[in-house]
Amino acid sequence: MKTNLFPAIKLTLLCIVFFVVIYSLIVWSVAYVTAPNHGRGEVVMNDGKVVGFAIVGQTFNQDKYFWSRPSAVNYNASGSAGSNKGPSNEEYLQAVQARIDTFLIHNPDVKKSQIPVELVTASGSGLDPHISPAAAYVQIKRIAKVRNLDEAKLKSLVDVAVEKPLMGLFGIEKINVLKLNIELTKLK
Repeated sequence: MKTNLFPAIKLTLLCIVFFVVIYSLIVWSVAYVTAPNHGRGEVVMNDGKVVGFAIVGQTFNQDKYFWSRPSAVNYNASGSAGSNKGPSNEEYLQAVQARIDTFLIHNPDVKKSQIPVELVTASGSGLDPHISPAAAYVQIKRIAKVRNLDEAKLKSLVDVAVEKPLMGLFGIEKINVLKLNIELTKLK
């Protein structure tokens, strides 16, 4: 029994040291060296002040800003989650319909069929900082009216904000709402 017990204990201790200490240090070191801001997250600044993180969404629901995607957890980063309700759930359908109605009230020039799905449904994480270019374009008329700006100027702003898929293959075109709204506030 001793011939099997001691090697098993040694192997267990070796695995603990390797996977708990050495492996964690390797992953942390790679993130520290290769990731932006040394793996601490991409801080977004405006006028010298921290206004958020690039990969954590925020609520924008004033007419003068591009609206972000709804969040099932109200963008609480400590409680990241989706709604966990299926597409046939009556409560979920009512919430989506309420979001559609609210969007149409604030965007009277838009038809229901023109509303991109991400503007009325929450993401799986509840922290999605991005919307599609279509979701930004559909809001241009409202923002142009409120801010008294030219629609073509806003369209150009959105065009510049579009992030392309990684290497043209991975992911979809998207726009970071926080960064777009910061650029929007700089328009005259």
